[in-house]
Amino acid sequence: MDKYSDFELHVDFKITPGANSGIKYFVDPELNKGAGSAIGLEYQILDDLGHPDARLGSHKGSRAMACLYDLIETEAFSKLPNPIGEWNHAIVISRGNHGEHWLNGRRVLEYERKTPEFRKRVQESKFKKWPGFGEWEDGHILLQDHGDRVSFKNIKIREF
Repeated sequence: MDKYSDFELHVDFKITPGANSGIKYFVDPELNKGAGSAIGLEYQILDDLGHPDARLGSHKGSRAMACLYDLIETEAFSKLPNPIGEWNHAIVISRGNHGEHWLNGRRVLEYERKTPEFRKRVQESKFKKWPGFGEWEDGHILLQDHGDRVSFKNIKIREF
């Protein structure tokens, strides 16, 4: 399985009512929170209206659609997910310490890893117990399965 550091990932996804999933990156499979789980940064895929996680998180809204899960929220007005059952297009960009999440052609958040602000957010999150969380030089990419029906297609990755 390949590891990635500088990349641009494109994924089309479609969710069902109440669905919860994600695209994880910079994953270290040796770290986990239980069987079948792996720790890494995550582009959250969620039915914001039908799943309670959308209102949770270490920062309000940091578990909603397209956020950096439990770390950085999107601006509500910036994301326009397509209705449940229709395809959406996600882009994750990682170049050096710079990260971006895109949803349906709109950049919905950007961040810098290894900064005081990033480290503060990690310390305020559920990831604080993993030293260096989100700061690894490279890692695996995975599509998360929470048991909800979520479809993925047109998965493309370009390394820089």
